[in-house]
Amino acid sequence: MKIRRIGAGLAVLAAGTLVLSACSNKPAASPTTSAAATGGTVTVAETNSFSSFNPNTSNGNTDINSKVISYPTRSWFNYTDGSSFAAGNPKVIKDTSFGTYKVDSEDPLVVTYTVNDGVKWSDGEPVDANDLVFSWAVDSGHYNSKDGKVTYFDYAGDTGTLGLTSFPKIGDDGRSITLTYSKPAADWEIALSAEEPAHIVAKNSGLADAKALTDLLKSLADSAPTATAADPKLEAVATFWNTGYDSTTLPSNPDLYVSSGPYIVSNVVENQSVTLVPNKAYVGDNKPKLDSIIMRTIPDSTAAVQALKNGEVDVISPQADADTLTALKAVSNATLHQGDQLAYDHVDLTFNNGGPFDAKTYGGDEAKALKVRQAFLKTIPRQAILDAIVTPLKSDAAVLNSQLFVPAQAAYTDSAKANGSDKYPAEPDVAGAKALLAEAGVTSPTVRILYNIKNPNRVNAYTLIAKSATDAGFTVVDNGDAAWGKRLGDGSYDASIFGWINPGIGVSGVPQIFSSTGGGNYNGYSNPKVDALTSQLIVTLDPAKQVDIEKQIDPFPFADAYGLPLFQSVGIDAVSDRVAGIDVYNPNQAGVWWNVWQWSVKG
Repeated sequence: MKIRRIGAGLAVLAAGTLVLSACSNKPAASPTTSAAATGGTVTVAETNSFSSFNPNTSNGNTDINSKVISYPTRSWFNYTDGSSFAAGNPKVIKDTSFGTYKVDSEDPLVVTYTVNDGVKWSDGEPVDANDLVFSWAVDSGHYNSKDGKVTYFDYAGDTGTLGLTSFPKIGDDGRSITLTYSKPAADWEIALSAEEPAHIVAKNSGLADAKALTDLLKSLADSAPTATAADPKLEAVATFWNTGYDSTTLPSNPDLYVSSGPYIVSNVVENQSVTLVPNKAYVGDNKPKLDSIIMRTIPDSTAAVQALKNGEVDVISPQADADTLTALKAVSNATLHQGDQLAYDHVDLTFNNGGPFDAKTYGGDEAKALKVRQAFLKTIPRQAILDAIVTPLKSDAAVLNSQLFVPAQAAYTDSAKANGSDKYPAEPDVAGAKALLAEAGVTSPTVRILYNIKNPNRVNAYTLIAKSATDAGFTVVDNGDAAWGKRLGDGSYDASIFGWINPGIGVSGVPQIFSSTGGGNYNGYSNPKVDALTSQLIVTLDPAKQVDIEKQIDPFPFADAYGLPLFQSVGIDAVSDRVAGIDVYNPNQAGVWWNVWQWSVKG
C-alpha cells in the first residue's frame, strides 16, 4: 500500500516482497536512551531504485517511491504507528498539527476534514480544500466509469471507501470539506489525505489555478462517470497526474517535488540515490532533526552489509537471506532488527491477455483455461522455494496457504483448511500437471514469466519454477526485467512473481487486489462473487465480521487458479549505533521510514 498516507490501506509492490490484515510480531531491540543531537546526515541503503514522485499510480506504486515521498515529504491527518506492531495492536496516530477530522453524524456517516490555517506546500501555497477535493476525486474513482469505458485516474488503490461518497461540500473557510457516506465505511478514518498539490496539477495541465481544477471536477461530478466521450480538460489533468511525476532524476521543473512534510527532495541520481533536506516551509509538529537524509540504492545485500560495516551507510533494509543475516550479526557497530513482514511473495497468472491462462485463447472455454492454470500451479515447487529463501532465516517457516491471512493470525489455520489450498501441495505434482494438460488437450503451452532480475530471491524462485514447469510440458520463457514494476498489467507476460506489502491497517487492500476494478488487480482476475464480498467487506464495521467475510473470499482464488501464495516474508534492517530514532522493527510498507522526522545522530 501509502500509509503515512495510510489512505484506504493501499498495498504497495515490495522490494523483498501484502498481508491483508495485521499480524503480531515479536518485539525488537529496546529503545535507545543515548542523547541525540540535531543536524548531521543519515544514509539509508534500500534495494529498489526511485522512479516516481507520485507513488499512488499503478506505475509509481513501489515500496521505495512510497518510502521516499509519502513519509518524508507529505503531511496527513494521521499515520500508522510503526512501533505498535510489536505489541500486536496496530495504532493510527492523529497529526493535529496538520489538521483535524470529526464525525458530524453517524447515520448517515458524515465527516468533516479541516486543514489547519498556515499549513502550506514548500512553494508557499496553502494546503487547502482544493487539495482535499482533488485527492477525493482520484481516490474515489468517481471519474472512472464502472464499465471501464471512461478511465481518467490510474489510481493503484481501492476506490470503494470514498466511492461511497458524492462530491464534497466545501467549507466557507476554504480549508475544509464534508463527506457524506451512503453506507457505513470500515476505513473512513484513513480514506482521505492531500496527496498531490492541486495548484501544481492545475498549472501543469493547462488550468488557471487550484480553484479552476475544483470547479472543473464539480462541473463534471455527475456526468463524468457515465460520459460517452472523454472531457479534454479532465483528460489533461489525469494525464499529468498519471505520468507527469515519473522521473528517475531530479526534474528541471521544481513543481514536481514540492513538499508538505518535514523534508523535501533536493537531488536524485538515477538508479543511485535520493537526497532529502529539511522543508523550510513546514510548520507542523514533526519537525526534522537532520540536515539531510540520503537514500542509496544498493540491490546487493552483501554490498549493503559491507557499506554499513564500513560506515558508508547508517541504515540498511536489505533483501533478507541467511548469508545476509549471518553477516549482519557480525557487524559490531549496528543493531539488528528482524521480524515477519506484513508481506508475502506470490505467483499470479494473467487472465486477460490472450495467453495460455485466458479463456479467450480457447474460444471462451473457461473449463479448458482453468485446467491449464491448475496444471501450471501444480508445478510450482513451493517447499523448495521456501527452503531456499525463508527457512534459513526462520527454521519453523511454512509454505503459505492463504491469500488473505498469515499464520500469526487466529483465522489462518481454519481458513487454510477450508479454502482449497490443499489442491496445491507444497511439493510439485508434475504428473498431475501433465494429466490436466492432457485433459485440456493443450500441448506445450508457452508461459512468459515476469520477475525482478535484480532481486536474488525472485531469481531463485523463477529458476525453480521454470525447471519444474518445463518438466511438466510447459514452454517457459524468461521475461525477467529490472523494470518489472512498470510492466505489471500490460499483458506482456503470463505469470508474475512478486510481492505485496501493506500498512497493516484497514481492509481496503483486499478489493484493491482481488476485485475486478481494484487498482492493484494487474492480472485481470474477475469473479462476481468476490466483487460482491469485497463490496460487503468495506462497509462492515465489526472486525469479527470482517474476518468472516475474508474467510469467505479466501477460497475463490484457489478455486479459480488465480495463482499461489508462496511464503510470508521475513524482514531485517540494521541501524548504526550513531543513529537515534530507529528503535523497533516495523513490519509494514513504511519500514524504517514511518517516523523519519524522529531520526537524528547521537551526540
